[in-house]
Amino acid sequence: MKLVLLSAAITASTAFAPSNLLKTINVGSDLYSTPDEEPETFSILSEDSSNSDGDVAPAVVYTPINGWVPDDTKPLYGLPGAVAPTGFFDPLGFAQKGISLADVKRNREAEVMHGRVAMLASVGYLAGEAVGGNGPLGVVGPANDQLQQVPLPAFILLTVAIAAAELKRATIGWIEPDFDKWLQTLWQLRDNYYPGDVGFDPLGFKPTDPVKFADIQTRELQNGRLAMLGVAGMCAQELVNHRTIFETFEFYQKVYSGGNPYAECVGDSLIC
Repeated sequence: MKLVLLSAAITASTAFAPSNLLKTINVGSDLYSTPDEEPETFSILSEDSSNSDGDVAPAVVYTPINGWVPDDTKPLYGLPGAVAPTGFFDPLGFAQKGISLADVKRNREAEVMHGRVAMLASVGYLAGEAVGGNGPLGVVGPANDQLQQVPLPAFILLTVAIAAAELKRATIGWIEPDFDKWLQTLWQLRDNYYPGDVGFDPLGFKPTDPVKFADIQTRELQNGRLAMLGVAGMCAQELVNHRTIFETFEFYQKVYSGGNPYAECVGDSLIC
């Protein structure tokens, strides 16, 4: 599971973005919920669009992607994810005014994908430790210590599966780098790519209605954010006391019930 987390962290690197150029987004892929017919476009004219001579610069033209139209007058260009009571919460300024649309989309891509990995990891921590040595791989103990117990063939298969998934995501959402123009193409998402929408929806949860899509996207983000915090806590807890999650739960049950949590320890060991 640590390999999964490490792989996701490597792919979410930060870089730069091109300046305010005229961009027209053409939606022509079945990955997105926008219709196949000619989509409606929106022109957004920024406050500084007039030059010194009073002429108006060309407006940036956007086509809706899953019902979302980038709007630089709104926080995070209008992407969903803000909920009460905090609303738009960005204390470190990752989406402050002046951040480019390319940076915002790339940061949201990283947030969505890390959230998905964390949701899987949170289940993996509990399921892997609950199965223990009874699973097909025979791994035991805290989840932090299980990866190095995985047999080499299974480890290779896991690595290949992660690499294949990441490469597939890269071909769907990312511009192919042109090393002659690497400052304009490296780490850039495609204009018609909605962050996190890789087209994988086997259960059909993705709605076509823009309002419902924004709602379910916010739900996914909130669960992913909680999972990232939860996995970080579980990982830290196991690094500190080297117990599984369930063993830690039983330990504190004894503490708060007045029992001796170290009664079954052998010798002077505090970890048993």
